[in-house]
Amino acid sequence: MENNEIVSKDCGDAFGFARGEPQARFAKMPVERYAAKYNMKHKNRGVAIIFNHEHFDIPSLKSRAGTNVDCENLCYTFKQLSFEVHVYKDKKFKDIQLVIDQIANKDHSENDCIIITILSHGEFGYIYAKDVQYKLESIWHYFTAANCPSLAGKPKLFFIQACQGEQLDSGITLSKTETDGMIGDNMSYRIPIHADFLIACSTVPGFYSWRNTTKGSWFMQSLCAELNLHGKKYDILTLLTFVCQRVALDFESNTPDYPIMHQQKQIPCITTMLTRILHFGDDK
Repeated sequence: MENNEIVSKDCGDAFGFARGEPQARFAKMPVERYAAKYNMKHKNRGVAIIFNHEHFDIPSLKSRAGTNVDCENLCYTFKQLSFEVHVYKDKKFKDIQLVIDQIANKDHSENDCIIITILSHGEFGYIYAKDVQYKLESIWHYFTAANCPSLAGKPKLFFIQACQGEQLDSGITLSKTETDGMIGDNMSYRIPIHADFLIACSTVPGFYSWRNTTKGSWFMQSLCAELNLHGKKYDILTLLTFVCQRVALDFESNTPDYPIMHQQKQIPCITTMLTRILHFGDDK
């Protein structure tokens, strides 16, 4: 990153919610049992929801300068992939729950998939709404196959820009040495209700997540760049591998007046329960 750029961390200084036991036990099969790829040829791509948090009611949480840049970039990127994009700004947790409940109760039969993106402060195990902390489980739980049957067997993607703790990653320098020898430069079937989720977090558990106050967060910059360039060329896991590469290699904090935060690194953390290859392609 260029000299003297301003970076910030998406951390806050706990409060968990869960939904009741699921009810649905049957859902329409969206693809053949052993299909290698998800069916991305429904009438609609699906909805992409963005919860963008800039200001908070919690005194200890600073406003998140740069988050609106992330939000604008994500809107453009998701629309390019044919998603129907909805943005919700600075919502309290009860309002987030209301939005999520309404979306989960919609009929997604004609949709390929769904994306939920959260831009906020966070800490280990929790994300911040405008007013309180909550667990990510209290959001994705609404979209399990039992709770949202019309998305059963379809990809459910979560992109989370938030800290997961206070640890810093100072990185390590790799160099070539002589010792390396390299000198110089069909029938019905059942699935688990938690299948087909992908949760991509901006950093690993316990660590800071960095955000440029003018360009946006490292993770969202990289995610949008990769989706814009190769979103219809590669499958999602390949894309996210290159997103990790961008964050890992192209970014480093630059705060020489604050040595403890200077020259720090970051790596996203991808958790996948996908059961097939997800490729957006050019069908829409």
